[in-house]
Amino acid sequence: MASISEIKKGVVIKHQNDLWVVTSFNFVNPGKGSAFTKTKMRSISSGKSLEVTYKSSESVDIVSVSRVNMQFLYKGVNNYSFMNKDTYETVDVDADILGDDAKFLRDGLDVIAVLYEDSVVAIDLPKKVTYVVKQAPPAVKGDSASGNVTKEIILDNDLVIQAPIFIKEGEEVVVNTETGDYGGRAIEK
Repeated sequence: MASISEIKKGVVIKHQNDLWVVTSFNFVNPGKGSAFTKTKMRSISSGKSLEVTYKSSESVDIVSVSRVNMQFLYKGVNNYSFMNKDTYETVDVDADILGDDAKFLRDGLDVIAVLYEDSVVAIDLPKKVTYVVKQAPPAVKGDSASGNVTKEIILDNDLVIQAPIFIKEGEEVVVNTETGDYGGRAIEK
């Protein structure tokens, strides 16, 4: 049995005689009372989602998984194809398994696949990913005076984010995959 502090995204937990993958979690330490962790989990067998709150005094049964370096290749109709970087084997992953993480994928992106019994149950994205700006409307004179200092831009993988008004088409920007927020211009090498 493991402590609640070991819960993180991609961890597989045995709960109610089923295996669940943690898709998101939030540790809360209120001013009064004991700390707790809110988790959202997806069943490996049925694909059902569940929200569970664990008190800090509880323990969980974390199942051992393996992690493999993979590279995103392309999106199919209902799945995504990845290549194992060690064996060069191609693996198809259902769109349901990736969930919201799929919107951050771009060709050639390196990820870490979480495997349970040789099946991909989740992926770990890099915290920050660099994209090329595909569309960015020009800044309009007076925008900054009105307090509107961001604009909607479209990236090369069709992800839409808010970015500062000085960002132009063709520039490289960094996006935080945990929040989906603009993280700055990419550093030129």
